[in-house]
Amino acid sequence: MGATPFTEKILKAKLPKGFDKPTDMKYNGMKDPQEHLTTFKAKMNLDGAVDAAQCRAFPVNLAGPAIKWFNALPNISIASFDDVSRKFLTQFTTKITKAKHLISLLEITQRQDKSTKKYLDRFNDECLTVDGLMDLVANLCLTNGLINEDFKKHLTTKPVYTMYEIQNVAREYINDEEFIQVVATNKQQHDDTARQLKERTGDNKSLYYNYHRGYGHKTQDCFDLKDALKQAILDSKLESSEIPRKLIEKD
Repeated sequence: MGATPFTEKILKAKLPKGFDKPTDMKYNGMKDPQEHLTTFKAKMNLDGAVDAAQCRAFPVNLAGPAIKWFNALPNISIASFDDVSRKFLTQFTTKITKAKHLISLLEITQRQDKSTKKYLDRFNDECLTVDGLMDLVANLCLTNGLINEDFKKHLTTKPVYTMYEIQNVAREYINDEEFIQVVATNKQQHDDTARQLKERTGDNKSLYYNYHRGYGHKTQDCFDLKDALKQAILDSKLESSEIPRKLIEKD
């Protein structure tokens, strides 16, 4: 048996039946070691790996400078996974991502051209970088950056919301915003269509259309009527054969 940092107890321990050492989470010493360690342990726990199995699987996921470090560890210096974890974090401590101060949350504000949904997505992402963040502080920072006044007023009616509760409340306001945006877009499209038709006809008083009971174009040229008829066909309220082709075809 070659040189190894593991004790004999670890080397002789039986691995779980069907245990397959993971090899898809390589660590080369360039990223956050805490993130790698957390991911590795989660995978091991999912597979039901005991302490010894975790130890023996760990070096399989090291590469570059990280595996060189592991191979240089003194013989019989690791008796548990806690040992290797502690040494690993100490070696690559400069690569640990520093947690941000909660003051960084005050820099996340909702811009006039951004939706509440996009603001919440940015805010949630930033929350994940702050250690020990309390719900009260998160709520205050979130409210500070909101420009949706109705949502902001709702959040101030209760002293503390958890972020989970805030997400649930936010759905209603996000849906309202999206609905208003759809209505505004549709109105703009209809306004553009009406303007184009007016430019084509010159608001000709000799052209009367029954659908709107107004002047400017013939009934068969009315885009709104054509859209309504097509929707009626889709809703099975009318048979297409009952409608003159010139009314359901746009130019």
